[in-house]
Amino acid sequence: MTAKAKTQLFSVPNLTRMAILTALASILFLTLEIPIIPPMYKLDFSNIPILLGTFAMGAGPGLIMLLLKNVIHVLIKGLGSTMGIGNLADIVTTAAYILPAAMLYKRNKTRRNALIGMGAGTLCQVAAAVLVNYLIMIPFYMNAFHMDIATIVGFATKVLPFVQTEAEFYFLACAPFNLLKAVVISLVTLLIYKPLSPFLHGRMR
Repeated sequence: MTAKAKTQLFSVPNLTRMAILTALASILFLTLEIPIIPPMYKLDFSNIPILLGTFAMGAGPGLIMLLLKNVIHVLIKGLGSTMGIGNLADIVTTAAYILPAAMLYKRNKTRRNALIGMGAGTLCQVAAAVLVNYLIMIPFYMNAFHMDIATIVGFATKVLPFVQTEAEFYFLACAPFNLLKAVVISLVTLLIYKPLSPFLHGRMR
């Protein structure tokens, strides 16, 4: 990062917008969750402000806001039943979305490129989520709560009767949930980005 880019990133207007968007993301993360497959998967809308800020200011500010959102969540809620693993999963999967989205949009800031970036980010988030669940989340639940894989799969089976095996859990529960989450975040961001553009780019008068 050049000195000029660093100066722009940490300018007062940029920091102000980042602070406001982080606060909005934190409020949404703390207050608004829709259970999809309890107790593991809940749809939340906290990444909408993160994605708005990422498109407006770049991947660096987006990652900073994402980290701060999760730090605030831990400070207020504590580590919770997942001992912070849920926050780690949010950071990894969201970063997997915003990094390709930001890089593609930065090359040519058009609506078409935003859609392409969102599509690429969605696919990366789904792939990251499956890996995070397989490597981190599910082993954590099994060790921390003395569950076997059948019990964990059973949570999904209650909502999705066709999910019966571990592989089906990852590809028919985890992947579709994260696909739904990414699509919802993308659609809402797409709808509100232009009306909020003057604020996001510091052009309000």
